[in-house]
Amino acid sequence: MTRTIIKTNQAPIPSGPYNQAIAANGFLFIAGQIALDPATNQPVSTDDVAKQTHQVIANLRAILEASGATLDDVVRTTVFLADMKDYPIVNEIYSSYFSPASSPARVCVQVAKLPMDMLVEIDCIAVLNQG
Repeated sequence: MTRTIIKTNQAPIPSGPYNQAIAANGFLFIAGQIALDPATNQPVSTDDVAKQTHQVIANLRAILEASGATLDDVVRTTVFLADMKDYPIVNEIYSSYFSPASSPARVCVQVAKLPMDMLVEIDCIAVLNQG
């Protein structure tokens, strides 16, 4: 099995024993991203789910780009929400980044708590260009 660790300074550094992403056998597995500013590794907002969602997707995009992929290559996401009442806002923003023609499969769940008391976290799996 081919396995490559993906790292970029354009996304937050991991705060624990994990990598930003692993490329393996044509797929990219990106760790859950929260709304941290890559330059400071500090939260971009503590109470604005819209700002957090934009930053989370920016972090995912940076990791995708570091591997040569784009949001169009994402085949699955998991969205974790601290409160399901934020679903309409997150869904609207999420929809603006993924075209209807290539929207990935998705799971969305409410969780008891997210790291650093964030409101949203998203992970994803993408297909890497084999050509």
